[in-house]
Amino acid sequence: MELRCEGCAGCCVDWRPLDPDAAGSDRAGERPPLDDAYDLVPLTRDEVAAFLDDGLGDILVPRLFEPAERDLSVSIDGVEVAAARDRPVFVLGLRKPPKPVAPIGTEESRWLDACVFLDPTTLQCRIYDDDRYPRTCATYPGHNLELGVETECERVEDAGGGDRLLDDESPPDLPPPAFGPQALGATIFAYPNPDDLDGVVDRIRADALTADDRARFVGAAVGSRPGSLSVDRDRMAEARARARDADSWAGRAVREWTDRAGADGDCVDLDAESRDRLVSELEDDAGAPGTPGWD
Repeated sequence: MELRCEGCAGCCVDWRPLDPDAAGSDRAGERPPLDDAYDLVPLTRDEVAAFLDDGLGDILVPRLFEPAERDLSVSIDGVEVAAARDRPVFVLGLRKPPKPVAPIGTEESRWLDACVFLDPTTLQCRIYDDDRYPRTCATYPGHNLELGVETECERVEDAGGGDRLLDDESPPDLPPPAFGPQALGATIFAYPNPDDLDGVVDRIRADALTADDRARFVGAAVGSRPGSLSVDRDRMAEARARARDADSWAGRAVREWTDRAGADGDCVDLDAESRDRLVSELEDDAGAPGTPGWD
């Protein structure tokens, strides 16, 4: 694949407020998610554990799903949620706080939900060259090309964002898709105690999950055994405690951006210099890794 990513960030931000007709949706499949996050990146169990080991357990967020027609389901807060046996299934992704960004050729910075690792100044990923860079991000849009599914690159092009997908051949060494038959316990997890989740569905829909809510799911993912519904309870409890206690630069930045943000899509009331200074204060000076620059 050959992509032109400079100045885009189309797969890292929620650009529906900019062009709702052109932007895609992951809500149209058989199992629509309960949340409204755009293009949530599903992480593997090993990736979740690695972020937790790095003290970044506070940047992870769960996604639960509505059941498809023939799915098993379990009721939480009076809502039927897709399940495996009697356990709600979920994935974990990276949080997307509102940030002051000017992606996809826009001239002014706007408040748009963006990946926690996206630098609003350079529109680059802060962990692109790191071992923590998620597999899903590293291989995008390979699986879309292999399956003939529209890519975010093409949506950006259709919205007037210039040429982005320069080569539409999928790479020959693609890993298995995140939601294949091998995914149970590796990318798709099952929460073992649905009675513990009272109030969670309501908070997911209100984008109001607590640190303890998120930590519960992190614990269940880390405690999961690949290919199985079983969960190691000791490992789950230990991971939950570490996630709940995490206080990383990225988690603090999520809180700061959320407190400062205007409404979705609103122009940012800062000139470019002031915005960049704020980014440095909230992210760079707080410990965020730098970005590599564009070749």
